[in-house]
Amino acid sequence: MTRDVSNTDSRTTGARMLLKAAGLAALFALAACNTVSLPAGEGAGASSSATATLANIRASAGLGPLTPDPRLEQAALQQAGYMAGAGRMSHTTGWGKSFASRVKDNGIAGAAAENIAEGRFDQQKLFDIWMHSTGHRRNMLDPRFTRFGLAYVRDGRDSAIRYWSLVLGK
Repeated sequence: MTRDVSNTDSRTTGARMLLKAAGLAALFALAACNTVSLPAGEGAGASSSATATLANIRASAGLGPLTPDPRLEQAALQQAGYMAGAGRMSHTTGWGKSFASRVKDNGIAGAAAENIAEGRFDQQKLFDIWMHSTGHRRNMLDPRFTRFGLAYVRDGRDSAIRYWSLVLGK
């Protein structure tokens, strides 16, 4: 009695290759969880243009400058996007995401704060408004913070309106 093993071997080889492919896909997915994707969108990158402004604000209070951080900018961009989509300012999204949960989801640990704004103004006016608001000013001058992320998203109904978010962290 002879047995045809070629079918069994090709099925076994095919199953092994499928398992290997699935394993590699799982590894890539896990690796992606640990990487920081750079923020994307029109208002992404606002952090680099705000570095000097924030450095001047903090220097006037005897504090060191803040460093732009892609994780903090990603959290800021998410919040700005939510606010623009909802057409209103809020620190909590309609999906029940609080500031604390967004910070945690972006891999940010330690003390953090958020300033938000909405309006027809540029970045310079934005910081002027925040400096004349006790709570916003306190956040920007908090000596615990060393990093920041700033982003905005334009309102879909009126492109002159921007929703801004500044996330500060250690």
